[in-house]
Amino acid sequence: MAARETPAARIERLLAAGDASGAVAAANELLAQSPRSFVGLLGRARAHLRLRDHISAERDLHVALEISPSDDLANLMRANMDFHLGRTETALAGLRRIAGGRSAHAHEAAINLLEALHGAGRHDEHAEFVRKGGAWTKDVRAPLHFARARFREDAGAGIEALKEVFRSRAPLLVRRWAGFEAVGHLDRAKEYRAAFDLASEVHRATTGPVDLAPWLGLAEEQLRLLAKSPMPFAPRAERAPDLAFVVAMPRSGTTLLEQMLDRHPAIGGIGEFDGLDHVCRTITSHPMWLRVPGAVPQALIDDLRRRYIEGAAQIRREGATWTLDKSLRSWRALPEIATILPGSVAISVDRDPRDVATSIFLSYFNPSTYEWTSSFAAIRQVIEAQRRVVPAALDALGLPNERIVYENLVEDPEGHARRVLARMGLAMDERVLSPELNPKGADTLSRAQVRQPINRKSIGRWKNYAWAFDGTWDALVAAHEARVSKTGPDAASA
Repeated sequence: MAARETPAARIERLLAAGDASGAVAAANELLAQSPRSFVGLLGRARAHLRLRDHISAERDLHVALEISPSDDLANLMRANMDFHLGRTETALAGLRRIAGGRSAHAHEAAINLLEALHGAGRHDEHAEFVRKGGAWTKDVRAPLHFARARFREDAGAGIEALKEVFRSRAPLLVRRWAGFEAVGHLDRAKEYRAAFDLASEVHRATTGPVDLAPWLGLAEEQLRLLAKSPMPFAPRAERAPDLAFVVAMPRSGTTLLEQMLDRHPAIGGIGEFDGLDHVCRTITSHPMWLRVPGAVPQALIDDLRRRYIEGAAQIRREGATWTLDKSLRSWRALPEIATILPGSVAISVDRDPRDVATSIFLSYFNPSTYEWTSSFAAIRQVIEAQRRVVPAALDALGLPNERIVYENLVEDPEGHARRVLARMGLAMDERVLSPELNPKGADTLSRAQVRQPINRKSIGRWKNYAWAFDGTWDALVAAHEARVSKTGPDAASA
């Protein structure tokens, strides 16, 4: 007679099979019988991470570590989540301890430590760790770290090593990272044609077919509903407590703005928190949301509001009273914000669309959810949708808002900071003008730039790739340039 599968074995089997939802269900069964089961809590946390549900994972992991504070797998997860949330020093300390031990998780901790050191710009420490070697060197991700360390010794050789990793049989995402890092190095070396050609090659090799229907279709449906009278997205909850969203396309200066405002003692930036993703995934799956929004059950609205606020509070800096969320979904989720989190302040940021497109095309984005980043034509269409939807939504929904042009922000950071803080009911604090001194990590593509004082270096970057732009960009560019002013608030500010 076959031995009965234990709950722990069942959770592991489902995780190994890629069935994260099944693993959550299995963990829930175990926790229904034993609410303080460490195996159940940790297994469910791991499954929630696979499902990109960081809120639930954070809660389960917190309780699991209360039960077993020395467990290496739980502490490895804690360190990785800390790095994602910008708690760089705490994350590095945790990863070093596990990587230096003898547990079964030392190998994974070593790779994660290397990734964190690289992401934090601690290149000397990264190179030293690579030099020491260890069991991690047999990992399929190791060649990427060898190439990164090689670049610190010899830039040309390092770029070639990164290209070799990209063109190897390494896992697709490793190849994609290596390729776009080589692209970035070529761009900084002013080898623009080589950077563009390599980016094009990386996109062809690692990005799937472009499908704009989910992005453009949602935008058009929102515009249709926003134009209706009465407008259907009415507030369905109490005013959200001291909450602000940065509303912008990626690569528009969102990380700079967050690092600035996070320096204010009353504001806690929570990065690209996945709470809004959960809100949108859940409510848009309801068949009535984009047909008759008012028919969505109030209980669901209340649960989504509670879950978001509690999740954000878990990761907001201690002592801060305001939460600042820079989710990349915000520009597509203004109706959801206005309905579920009414009263939230929206801070929209627009940058020269050519600079946005250039930066997006030359950068790493998840190829399964941002496949449109592989085409200048597709990027343009998404920017066009964003610039139609955001003003219409801000006007129709009545969210308190500030509308910022990136070039103006860089020219007059103090004036813009005062405007945004006033909108939030806060006094000016000079610390916001020195974002480079912010100890909070930035787990985004802009992490290197935000370690520098506010500057104009990235303005006009598109000119190095002028051949990529044709007449189809003219209307977007003209509309943006009409908003750029070097002498005062943007004309479109609300």
